[in-house]
Amino acid sequence: MLIQPEAIRKKVRALGRRISEDYGTQTDAVVLIGILKGAMFFLADLARAITSPVEIELMSISSYGFSTRSSGVVRILKDLDVSITDRHVLIVEDIVDTGLTLSYLLCKLRARHPKSLRVCTLLDKPARRSVDVSIAYSGFTVPDEFVVGYGLDFNQQYRNLPFIGVLKPECYGVDESGGERGEQVCRDKVAGRFATGEAATGGGDG
Repeated sequence: MLIQPEAIRKKVRALGRRISEDYGTQTDAVVLIGILKGAMFFLADLARAITSPVEIELMSISSYGFSTRSSGVVRILKDLDVSITDRHVLIVEDIVDTGLTLSYLLCKLRARHPKSLRVCTLLDKPARRSVDVSIAYSGFTVPDEFVVGYGLDFNQQYRNLPFIGVLKPECYGVDESGGERGEQVCRDKVAGRFATGEAATGGGDG
């Protein structure tokens, strides 16, 4: 286990306070754009932790497929339902690693002329960064390993874990262990990561 549930809850509350303070003087609601599917848990909890008015929009973008590494080839699978022209916009991400997907998204959204455009991510993986992107709000800095849980997945699995753990390489071929037993073995290994004493570090959000 890399990040325990209580640490996630505390961090989300801290991010919510910061965002509320920064946007508190705005009369118009801030548009929170959650990036599906990974950010859905974070988006729901963060929105409830923000005391200033917000609206929620969703986008779906693909750059991983069934790989553990971002391909850099970005496809928009679901676009926004509303205009963001002259609106304050906050992109809500589960994780930023290479920055390629986020850079593409920022470019696309800037072309729609929002009043402001910022990024909030729960996890930041700077060791993988290949494109410089500006992150206004960051929760935890994580090592260069494939993390799952609290919305993050591998091949659509592990999203519902209440914590964030590291998916070990042997889990990428779970079929070798045989069906449901293989899946449980990998879940046990993800949960057991906490025993190694490895942990994420918090961002500057308290």
